[in-house]
Amino acid sequence: MAIFKIDELRNMSADELADELHELQTELIRERGVVTAGGAPEKPGLLKDIRRTIARIKTVQRERSR
Repeated sequence: MAIFKIDELRNMSADELADELHELQTELIRERGVVTAGGAPEKPGLLKDIRRTIARIKTVQRERSR
């Protein structure tokens, strides 16, 4: 799992973006499960970073579909 900047995402192919989106969504579910179970996340800011990266990927995908 990596946090990407917008320029890096724009240089990826559509398939790479879709794969990365799937991985990040899975990671987000896993991290939310840890928090819901009462555990403390290893990196408190990770949820925010994952959500932002997912939003960036979706933005690039929407830009390409226009």
